Amino acid sequence: MDDGTILEARGLTKEFKGFVAVKEVNLKVRRGTIHALIGPNGAGKSTVFNLLTKFLTPTSGSIIYKGKDITGTKPADIARMGMVRSFQISAVFPHLSVLENVRVALQRHVGSTFHFWKPEASLHALHDKAHELIEAVNLTPWADHLAAELPYGRKRALEIATTLALDPEVLLLDEPLAGMGHEDIERTAQLIRRVGADRTILMVEHNLSVVADLSDTITVLRRGEILAEGPYEVVSRDPQVMEAYMGSGNVGGGHA
Repeated sequence: MDDGTILEARGLTKEFKGFVAVKEVNLKVRRGTIHALIGPNGAGKSTVFNLLTKFLTPTSGSIIYKGKDITGTKPADIARMGMVRSFQISAVFPHLSVLENVRVALQRHVGSTFHFWKPEASLHALHDKAHELIEAVNLTPWADHLAAELPYGRKRALEIATTLALDPEVLLLDEPLAGMGHEDIERTAQLIRRVGADRTILMVEHNLSVVADLSDTITVLRRGEILAEGPYEVVSRDPQVMEAYMGSGNVGGGHA
């Protein structure tokens, strides 16, 4: 696509028994950017996210990925095409170490599940790559810790590492900063920024201020329709956006 678009929704609509959850959404995600899809609770952002990742089927409209119509494509096939949703392969095994979790994810990527039954020596190639991914998400000091022992923010970092094991071209993150304290938000935001240096990221978030410094483009949804779009400086001053968030405390200047 000439304008650098890698993922696009055209007229995306989803109805549930007469209720229109998403209405005529047109969305363009440009290659190599971090794009945030935000909105107050009930805005339809999770529905749009589920439509884009094929966990829901649209009532009408189409989804284009790298110039190809993927509206009827299965989630697993889309993952193989390079568009990966964080939880698709990031079920963290609590009683395996951080290193073992990342190595299992790598085994899935190379299709070598039966490495479980092979000598330890055969895993050395994966071992080096696993350490590289662990370092990328700042978990090296935790490499030998069980996943169950990790603090919440570090566990989310491990989920991102296992997702990165699939080497996605487009990474879709569903509220990666939810439930975190300020310190974890800051650390995870830095991680997302670093991960986004050489790939495209689309993330769903309900809080506008936490994506302020993180996103190149922010699309604001309200009642299933796009309310505003642009950089933080533009959307945060949009009167309709301010009204949509009024009283929720989510527009304010507290940047993540």
